[in-house]
Amino acid sequence: MKTLFGIVLLSVSTAFLQSSLAHASHRPGTRRTPEYTFKVVHSYPHDANAFTQGLVYHDGFLYEGTGLNGHSSLRKVRLETGEVLKQVDLSPEYFGEGIAVVKDKVLELTWRSGISFVYNLEDFRVLRQFSYSGEGWGLTNNATEIFMSDGTADIRVLDPQTLQEKRRISVHDGSTAVDRLNELEWVDGEIYANVWETDRIARISPRTGQVLGWIDLAGLLSPIYNRGSDAVLNGIAYDAVHKRLFVTGKLWPKLFEIKLVPNTGK
Repeated sequence: MKTLFGIVLLSVSTAFLQSSLAHASHRPGTRRTPEYTFKVVHSYPHDANAFTQGLVYHDGFLYEGTGLNGHSSLRKVRLETGEVLKQVDLSPEYFGEGIAVVKDKVLELTWRSGISFVYNLEDFRVLRQFSYSGEGWGLTNNATEIFMSDGTADIRVLDPQTLQEKRRISVHDGSTAVDRLNELEWVDGEIYANVWETDRIARISPRTGQVLGWIDLAGLLSPIYNRGSDAVLNGIAYDAVHKRLFVTGKLWPKLFEIKLVPNTGK
């Protein structure tokens, strides 16, 4: 569930998921999955009204997809100031989800409409649509393939030319399936995935689906920002040229550049 409802109904299962993710790599006889914490390098302003669903760094700017019916949009944002330089709003019937920049185009998923919009990168003009079954959550790509999450433990692999599904990657930490995969980002040969309603990011092998590491971002946003139960971590962008990793959350007033720090205390 991705709306403003359902938080209470899912609170027990979410707490169990948090615990399972935190301790899956420490069960007797299992492989120890590396754990990372973070160091904040810099913080930037972020629109606290943006229900962040997708985030991409491209050619010096951030591109952001936002959600909620009646509030969904695609934006081009100046990193340093948070200024929205360009924006196109989705029709109220669409709940915007993850985005990906693919050459000179931007793809934006919708949650339950089964439709993705394909925009011209330069002017955000809609070029076409393509459809898919099930839900759309997160989106990223490398030079040859597009990766899409749908809230399950599977990542769909799409052909960048036809936008048709080629295969699926089943994500797991050892023998434990990892579901609720949300926003995705391609980072130096790995897929980084927010796990919805947790403070954790999974580092995933695109070849095997194995979780290669866990990034624990608990405490990243100061508790002085009381943003409510829906203001969860969601939004990963990577500057591949300068090796900068950016993260934010839904309705967060800050976006952070972070460096990963191995957690040797767990």
